Amino acid sequence: MQIQRSFKGDKATGTLFLVPTPIGNRDDMSYRMIQTLKEVDLIAAEDTRNTGLLLKHFEIRTPQTSFHEHNAMEKIPDLLAHLESGKDLAQVSDAGLPSISDPGHDLVKAAIEREIPVVAVPGPSAGITGLIASGLAPQPHIFYGFLPRKEGQQKSFFQEKRDYPETQIFYESPHRVRATLQNMLTVYGDRPVVLVRELTKIYEEYTRGTIAELVPYLEENPLKGECLLIVEGACEQEPDLEEVDLIREIDILVQSGMKKNQAIKQVAKQFGLQKSDLYARYHQEEEKGESDGN
Repeated sequence: MQIQRSFKGDKATGTLFLVPTPIGNRDDMSYRMIQTLKEVDLIAAEDTRNTGLLLKHFEIRTPQTSFHEHNAMEKIPDLLAHLESGKDLAQVSDAGLPSISDPGHDLVKAAIEREIPVVAVPGPSAGITGLIASGLAPQPHIFYGFLPRKEGQQKSFFQEKRDYPETQIFYESPHRVRATLQNMLTVYGDRPVVLVRELTKIYEEYTRGTIAELVPYLEENPLKGECLLIVEGACEQEPDLEEVDLIREIDILVQSGMKKNQAIKQVAKQFGLQKSDLYARYHQEEEKGESDGN
């Protein structure tokens, strides 16, 4: 077991400070965030141009070095050498907390192995910020970050997480949100979801509904800006099938683009039913609807 105490005072090495940056609104910079960036000897930034604008705004003159996913492995030894020489280092991402969807975690692990103090400065986090205003259960929750892009990989991912009771938080690109929700509907069935867009910015927006409601909505309302998807976890209690409209559940999946046989199979699996029984029931309802129409 390793016990490590972080002191900024008398020490042989510098300290690695993990400093968050605003996720949109610059006014979210705290006094401690600004002072830390002013006092360290070097800032390791995901994008030096983006961070440079932030530093200029707050009159921070600390030099930067580039540190991102494409150069992380080659830069970490240099950053460790900087710290071991007794100089302090701040690591920042483009927005929000370092180590979340960026290479900061690898730097943190390497610093801990060298017994270099690591100090996290609290600040903005898109996932938690969106979650507490979503209206979905804030705890327990699971944050996953960005989803797999390919349809098959994404559906396999959802299949693994389908029965998790925790509220689930995802980052997603605006031009992929609708397709992602269609894949989610295929695997999860219909459940409450909140689409969060442009957090802390002028056009901040929360769109609340079910997955099946948001899919057609997004077809008519294309998205722009940074997006979060927050999805209700699986219900821990077995559904009362007397209260579930199984035919409607199938129709929702069909309307989202799924073939009837696939939709019937999905709903049967979701509610623990025999596919053949549900297939027969669905087609009885179809025939009844056709005769009523005549």
